[in-house]
Amino acid sequence: MHSDPDDLKSVTHVCECPLMRLQIGFTSPTAHPHRRVTFVGGDLAGGDSVPARPQQLRMSDSDREGVLARLSAALGEGRLTLAEFEERVDGVLRARTFGEVQPLVADLPGGTPALAKREVVELRANAGSITRKGRWIVPTRLVVRSRAGSVKLDMRQAVIGDPVVEIELAVQAGSTTIVLPPGATADIDDVTATAGSAKSKVSPSPEPGSSAPHLLVRGSVSAGSLLVRYERRFLRWRW
Repeated sequence: MHSDPDDLKSVTHVCECPLMRLQIGFTSPTAHPHRRVTFVGGDLAGGDSVPARPQQLRMSDSDREGVLARLSAALGEGRLTLAEFEERVDGVLRARTFGEVQPLVADLPGGTPALAKREVVELRANAGSITRKGRWIVPTRLVVRSRAGSVKLDMRQAVIGDPVVEIELAVQAGSTTIVLPPGATADIDDVTATAGSAKSKVSPSPEPGSSAPHLLVRGSVSAGSLLVRYERRFLRWRW
C-alpha cells in the first residue's frame, strides 16, 4: 500500500460500444502494476467463458456481451495489454459467428469450455402447448408427452451437438411440428399414427459424408398429426 496518494497516477480508459460500456482504470506502472476493471454496464459474473457452439452459428447481442466480459477479466488479470484488449473488442463487435470469435479467446484460460448438455429431456403438456425455438440446446434424446395440445420444435437456430438425435413422441389429440435446419434429415418410419397422420417433407437419410444432424423420430400420434419440414418462406417472412 502507498501512503502518499500523489504516488498513484491513475489512468482511465472508456470503451463505448452499443452492447455495453466498460470503464477500465489502472495505475501508472511507476506506482502500482495492478489494474482494476469496472463495469458500468454488463455482467462480468455471467460471462466468464465463451460456450462452445457450431462455428457457423450466428451470435446474439448477449453472446457478444459474454465474450467482452471475458476479455475484460483477462485485462484486469494482466493477461492482455490495453492495445490487445481494444483490438479484440473491435474483433468481437465485428464478428457474426462463433467461429470468428473463438480465435480471440483461444489463448485465454477457460476460453472455449464444452457446452453443458443434458442427455435426456422430457417435455410434458396437458391441454396446452409446447414450443422450442430460437437458440436452444437439443439433447441427445428428447421425449415429448402432450395431450390435447400442440407441439412445435423449431431447430433452425438450435444448438445440435449430436450427429443423431432421438425424439420419442406420445401425443394425443394434437399436432406436432418439427422444423429442421437446411441439410438436416429425419426418419419417421417408427411413428405410429392412429386416426391421424405422420408426414415428413425432408430427406429420410443423410447424404454420404454429410455432417448435418439426423433425427430418429419414433412413438405414437393419436387423433392428431405429425409434420417434419424445413423453413417456409414468403417474401421477407420466415417460419
